Amino acid sequence: MSEASRPQRIVIDASSRPALARHVKMRQDAARGRWVILAPERVFTPDPIAVAVLTLCDGARRVEDIATELAATYSAPRDRILSDITSLLQELSDKGVISV
Repeated sequence: MSEASRPQRIVIDASSRPALARHVKMRQDAARGRWVILAPERVFTPDPIAVAVLTLCDGARRVEDIATELAATYSAPRDRILSDITSLLQELSDKGVISV
C-alpha cells in the first residue's frame, strides 16, 4: 500500500470531540453484569474507568471538558486525567471505536 493510499491516523488531543463511531454500540450485558462495546466482528469489554469516559463521549464535549468533569467527580488532578483519557481515546480511535 502506498503512502498516498494509506488512511491518515486521527490524533486525539484536548480539543477533540470524541464519540463512538457510527458502527459501534456500547451496551450493558445484564447477564454478565458488565458493559461491552460491539463493533463489526469485534467485542470489547471496557473496564469501569473506560465506561465512565465513554459515557461522556457524545461528540459535543471536548476531551478537556470530559477531563474536567471526571476530575470533579473523582476528586483527582485534571492534568493527570486529561493525559490518561487522551491515551485511552487514542487507542480506541486507532481501533476504529472512536470518531472525532
